[in-house]
Amino acid sequence: MDYVINLYPELFPVTITAGYQLKDSRYSKKLGLRIRRIETRDAQSWSVRPSFVTPYLSGYVSEVAQPLFLRKFNVPFWGLAYVFGNDGMYWYRLECALGRNSIVGTTLKSAEALPKDLVADEKHTKQGGEKVYIAVTAGQECILGAEIAARADSPALTEAYGVFKPEAHQLDPDYQPESVNLDGWLTTKQAWLTLFPQITSILCFVHAFLSIRNRAKKKAADTFKLISQKVWAAYQAPDKRSFSQRIRRLREWATEHLSPSPIKEKLLHLCYKREVFVKAYEHPPAHRTSNMVDRLMKFMDQWLFATQYFHATTDAARLQTRGWALLVNFCPSTPLTIKKHHGKISPPERLNGFRYHDNWLQNLLISASMGGTQPNPQKTL
Repeated sequence: MDYVINLYPELFPVTITAGYQLKDSRYSKKLGLRIRRIETRDAQSWSVRPSFVTPYLSGYVSEVAQPLFLRKFNVPFWGLAYVFGNDGMYWYRLECALGRNSIVGTTLKSAEALPKDLVADEKHTKQGGEKVYIAVTAGQECILGAEIAARADSPALTEAYGVFKPEAHQLDPDYQPESVNLDGWLTTKQAWLTLFPQITSILCFVHAFLSIRNRAKKKAADTFKLISQKVWAAYQAPDKRSFSQRIRRLREWATEHLSPSPIKEKLLHLCYKREVFVKAYEHPPAHRTSNMVDRLMKFMDQWLFATQYFHATTDAARLQTRGWALLVNFCPSTPLTIKKHHGKISPPERLNGFRYHDNWLQNLLISASMGGTQPNPQKTL
């Protein structure tokens, strides 16, 4: 214990440095394992659970790591039960149990790892046939927030996105992101400005381009190809002045050479937003497009379709969403990606610079010590 406390102090309560003592233990007949409890000097009790067993002692990591890895690829729970045993609800509960942990605190292990530039968007889905929204926050290829919002208005989205704020402040009480890339939905922008008044919202350039592409018809294929070349040539401008100049020339060309059409209307609409797009040049590290969160939400879209959306309560949907987000964060990347990053197997490892254990699930469970937070004494080590 002393060795691990000195090596990884972030996994233990702050008060443990003042001293601790063995309190008692309990025996799990199911696993044949003894779990000990310790008591710190402030009279708080903590269970010390080994990382090779799952929360609530529901199984051994060696038996469930591979099945849970397949959940990244949307293998249904009944399929896991057919191949690996138990029943579908057993695997469902394992995934939901992960959702009780802090996403930020579990994924990031230091204040320095908190990204200053974020990307956010909403995923439209259904719960019991009613439309709901998942407010997704991403940074450095990790999902840092995924919360259910019953409505798409500013108060509901502020509450959903707001779950990210206290989790981030657990790591750094003074945390203030510098920018967030959004798709242009006004209520999303209002939600982020409410949470972080000093944040700079960056309009996603890809969404502006997609609005043009969606108006392109087959008979206008050649025109759209030329428009695409000019739009992305403007996007690739090296500095603010050059970008503004290219957008002005694009507007002049569209006004002079394009006949009235939905494509021309959307292209001019993009040009009129020049002042919004140039903000990205004032924050060089900021994301100019929402590609990061879009890639993650493609996985989410496939996951939701495979499960036929949410059927139970909002609390159950929330736990399942958060558990899925942690699985996506910690599951190993493709072999090519691992090779590209010199053996770092997952986004949290690449962001933190280390991993606690070579087994991805044990790495997740260790990272989720105390639920990924410091002050809650109800969470186990």
